[in-house]
Formats: sequence, C-alpha cells, structure tokens
Amino acid sequence: MSTAREQQNIEWKESWREEYFKWICGFANAQGGRIFIGKNDDGRVVGLSNIRKLLEDLPNQVRDLMGILVEVNRHEEAGLEYLEIVVEPYPYPISYRGQYHYRSGSTKQELKGPALSAFLLQKQGKRWDGVPVPSVAAADLSAEAFDLFRQRTAKSGRVDEQVLHDSNEALLDNLNLVDGDYLKRAAVLLFHPNPEKFVTGAYVKIGFFATDDDLRYQDEVHGPLLLQVERTLDLLQTKYAKAQVRYEGASRIEEPPFPAAALREALLNALAHKDYSGGTPVQISVYEDRLQFWNEGHLPDSWTVENLLRKHPSKPFNPDVANTLFRAGYIESWGRGTIKMLNECRTVHLPAPRFHFEASGFIVAFAEYSPAYWQAQGVRADLVPVLLYTGQHGSITNTLVQQQLSVSKPTATRYLSELEKGGWLQKSGKTGVGTQYTLLDS
Repeated sequence: MSTAREQQNIEWKESWREEYFKWICGFANAQGGRIFIGKNDDGRVVGLSNIRKLLEDLPNQVRDLMGILVEVNRHEEAGLEYLEIVVEPYPYPISYRGQYHYRSGSTKQELKGPALSAFLLQKQGKRWDGVPVPSVAAADLSAEAFDLFRQRTAKSGRVDEQVLHDSNEALLDNLNLVDGDYLKRAAVLLFHPNPEKFVTGAYVKIGFFATDDDLRYQDEVHGPLLLQVERTLDLLQTKYAKAQVRYEGASRIEEPPFPAAALREALLNALAHKDYSGGTPVQISVYEDRLQFWNEGHLPDSWTVENLLRKHPSKPFNPDVANTLFRAGYIESWGRGTIKMLNECRTVHLPAPRFHFEASGFIVAFAEYSPAYWQAQGVRADLVPVLLYTGQHGSITNTLVQQQLSVSKPTATRYLSELEKGGWLQKSGKTGVGTQYTLLDS
C-alpha cells in the first residue's frame, strides 16, 4: 500500500471522469501537481481497465481543451496498472471551457468575481493595489496625509532625505505609486481624502460589545489610509481601552489591557494585507476582556497559521501599500509583525494572540486572563483562581496556592499537579520550596 498522502500537489482518483479536466486546469494555474488515476482515497492502487486508450487520448484532449501539454505515464503495482498525469505550473492563466480553476491546499475551486480578478492580475505580474486609476492626480490627494508621511519618514530614515523635499508628484514616483500617466490604487488608498470614492469599504469600524449581540457604541474611521492608522490607534487607546490603574509610591500608573505595540501591529497587518476588492471594512470588536481585528483576506498559497508563529518571509497582499507603510516606519519588511505581537503579549503575561480564519476573513484575537477565558479553555472552576494569580504575577508556588485559596498543602499539590498535567502550568526550579509554576504559554 502506498504511504504517500493526498496533498497540495497530489490528487488520487479511482477512475477517469471528464470533470477531472478541471483538476488539471487547477494544477496548471497553481503550483502544478500530479493526478493519479487508478488509486483510491487511501492511495491504494485499484487498477484501470481502459489505460491504453487514456494514454493516447488524454494528452491530446488536454492540449485541445486548454492549450497546454501534460505528461501521462503508465505505472504498475502488484499486477495493477494506473496512470500518472504530471501537470506543470503555467506562468499565464489557463481556462477550461471558459472557467478558471485553482488548486488551493487539497481542494479545487473555480475562481469568480474579485478572486478571479486578483488571479488574472497576478498572472500578469500585477497586484490589486498596483492597478492604475484614471482621473486622479497628485493635486487631488490630501496635503495632511503627505505631511504625516514626511514626518514619519524623516524619523524612520528609510527614504533619502532629499526625496522628502521633492514635490508630491516626485514623492509618489519614488514610492513606485505611479504607473505611466496614472496613480496606482495604492496611492489613492494611502493619500486620497476620500478613498471610498474609488474603493468600497476602505475604512475601519470599531465597536464596543457587552456580548456578541449587544453593541454599546461604535466609531468609523475614514480618510487616507495613513491617517486611518493614527486615528484608529488614538481611538483604541483613549476611548476603547479600559486602562488598569496602579500606584508605585505616590505615582499613579495607567496600564492598558493590551500592549499598544501589539495592537499597532495587528491594525497595520489588517490594513496592509486586506483584500480591498471585497468591499468590507476592517472591523475591530472590543469586549470587556478581549479584542479582535478582522479583515477580509487570506494567507499566501500553501501557508497555514503555523507559518505566522515563527520567522517567515514577508508576502504582503498589497505590496505597494506595504512598501509605503514600511518607508514611513509603520511596519517591518521581514514578516516579524506576528512574532512581535506574540512577544509583546508574553512580556506583560497575557495569552498569546490567536490567529485564525472565519467568515471569509482573517482574525487576530487578543484576550486577558479572566475567569471567562479559563472556563472557555475547559478549566474547572475551582482551579481558575490558581491560573488567574499565576497570570497576574508571572508565577506561583505551592505555599502561595495554600495562602491564596485557604487550602491544605495536599490540596494545593493536587491542584498544581492537575494543572501541570492538563497543559496549563509548567514546573521549574528545585523540588520542594524552590519549585515555581508558570503558565505554559508565558
């Protein structure tokens, strides 16, 4: 029995059907791949009865239907014959009967609407934000946005100082935001006073929720993308973040529930990687003990969320937008934004932010260590106070459990053992009074 697995570049089919031309089209439009005809879903060879006819017909049919060449090979295993169709990736769009198919992960999808537009642009060497926009000139753009860019860039040092003294037209050209006689969509998003005139949904919505269906108040942030960044961060820090107050001597110190640097990275990621062709604004949902960013978008091909949890290359969905934000010192160019969010949260003893997909969009979710948080993780109610203390102070000991919960030493030992076995706490230090416990993800 074969030990291979069906994956991004491999598909198994028991027998040939006409609809599998769509799979060939999908592989050609993606990274290429191989289709095995005569294997079941487990990769076990079941054999083909018409293999010689398929060997002769398939290459010609693919050529006539799609204008591409595929390699068709005959194989044998345990006396049973099967076919291998090898499809190379093509640098230009391939259609089958007027339809464009694409292989993503282990599935095939027909590309339509905005997804098809983005695919066709990419095959032409363009991205959505690089498309030229007629009837917009540098004079139509926001002087306030240009001033902010120059101020930020002077501090970042990522643009030659002389360029900052050039005209707005020359500055746009230096940022590669011009295509021939036209400005690119990225220029309109970043600098136009009303980008929504050209791009539906090019703004940010913020709402404070008591529960998922109880919206208490909300704001919308419009205008040039560069100004949206500043205005959104200001709203989050002054209106939506409920700062915790503590005192050091006579000094009053206010601490926001979530690190400002982490929220900044999440916002910039949402704006730089958003699929603006979808027409839906970036949405920030704030709760008493959690906060999440949602933007319409997706990961690069063959990536999973795990790629974001370690060092990874920067592959912005909107490279021209991302480049301008980088020059202004807003973002890094090496794909370190998600790692920075993780580190910022760990530093202040908060759960690691969660990255996931939902409702055709990408979500970055921040949370506080609260009773609701731990109960949602499946922790028993009587163990929650141990984790809350550990999260607040960074560590806990057996003696502290006894003192904080007014329990005996055997009970404290049992609580800590359960939490360690459950994967919530990790033990360090010497056995006995020197043993400390910290949160596993801290």
